[in-house]
Amino acid sequence: GEFLGIVGPNGAGKSTLLKTILGLVKPLAGEVRVFGKPPDELGPARQRIGYVPQMRDIDRRFPVHVFDVVLMGRYGLIGLGRRPGEEDRRIALEALERVGMKDFAHRQIGQLSGGQLQRVFVARALAVEPEILILDEPTAGVDITATESFYEFLEDLKSSLNLTVLLVSHDVSVISQHVDKVACLNRRLVLHGLPQEAMTSEALE
Repeated sequence: GEFLGIVGPNGAGKSTLLKTILGLVKPLAGEVRVFGKPPDELGPARQRIGYVPQMRDIDRRFPVHVFDVVLMGRYGLIGLGRRPGEEDRRIALEALERVGMKDFAHRQIGQLSGGQLQRVFVARALAVEPEILILDEPTAGVDITATESFYEFLEDLKSSLNLTVLLVSHDVSVISQHVDKVACLNRRLVLHGLPQEAMTSEALE
């Protein structure tokens, strides 16, 4: 149920840490446990994690509509070669409604602003009905006004769905106003604590 901000400079290992939590990378030392197990042993419980990738990994020219993108979030639950059913469509539509993008369901993704597209990818992550929501630099390339409202939106989402949220960012000052705890990372864990602790000059240095 906590909102954790993971902050650090470029090359600090933030995205690598997320990929390890997701089971995409194996740790060379130490261990990561999710729901009490190593990520590669989660099995079906892996679907309890929603993931929002970095925006720069997205090809906005791809001819796909908003609703189809959100429905993709259900594919891991549906299984290989099976078509989405009515229940899957209902959950995808509910996820779009929850992020305020239901009216954009039939738009091509290239027609959306950066902030709108980010909400669509949050909806895709919510379509698995997760307990943990992981976001990698979700506001990169989004203007400051949209960034502020996006963090407020995440706070509301966390509370209403009782989610645990892990958010990676290099913007310490902005996220420190919204998260419960901060983990300062620079190849190693420099600090894990309250946002005001992370804002001290020593920790930032």
